[in-house]
Amino acid sequence: MNIGIIGAGHIGATLATKLSAAGHIVKLANSRGPKTIADVARQAGATAVTQQDVVKNVDVIILSIPFTAHESLAELLSTLPSSVTVIDTSNYYPFRDNSIADVESGEPESVWASKKAGCPLIKAWNAALAATLANKGLPPSATGRIAIPVAGDDEQAKNIAMKLVSDTGFDAVDAGPLRESWRQQPGTPAYCTELNASDLKAALQAADKARAPVNRDALMKEFMSASEPLTHEHVVARNRAVTA
Repeated sequence: MNIGIIGAGHIGATLATKLSAAGHIVKLANSRGPKTIADVARQAGATAVTQQDVVKNVDVIILSIPFTAHESLAELLSTLPSSVTVIDTSNYYPFRDNSIADVESGEPESVWASKKAGCPLIKAWNAALAATLANKGLPPSATGRIAIPVAGDDEQAKNIAMKLVSDTGFDAVDAGPLRESWRQQPGTPAYCTELNASDLKAALQAADKARAPVNRDALMKEFMSASEPLTHEHVVARNRAVTA
């Protein structure tokens, strides 16, 4: 597939690397221009391009951008044919993104983001740590393969996203329509807990919408106040313990 990725941070660069390795043709763009990400793109096996070029002649666009940046891309995304699948990897954290009234009132993050972006979104790769995506992918049917939830309203687009999730080394679990994507938001049992497919399905069903933001904020307070760097294993273990 021809894939464009907007955002070259930890998640965007990792997905570019994984998808290029899987045989896809990947273009990578950011808000500052291709010269600023030339090395990142080269190391990932991708091509650094402008945002205007990243949306041309693609089958899929992946948004790996700050949560509040969706509206700034609405005009650009409006040029995409309806056949292009748009996948969003972002998460809302009020300490970083400022409080958003609609989300605080219960609107699922991805529903809000879809409105701001002006196009249907598929939610994927948001519920895994960057180090998980970079280091813990395994071949299909491998023992211990971690699962990642995928939510969206267009079944064809969701199936494409699920295939790409598998290409990056993870089992894809259908998490339902976009309105149910709150089940994979920060503070839920499905978020950054490195579960297999069976356990992830149970975690999605066990999610408590009212409790999720409380868990999210408690975990971030704990992580940000730590006196020394936290290991990846510690972060995963604390996510599991607090959201269980």
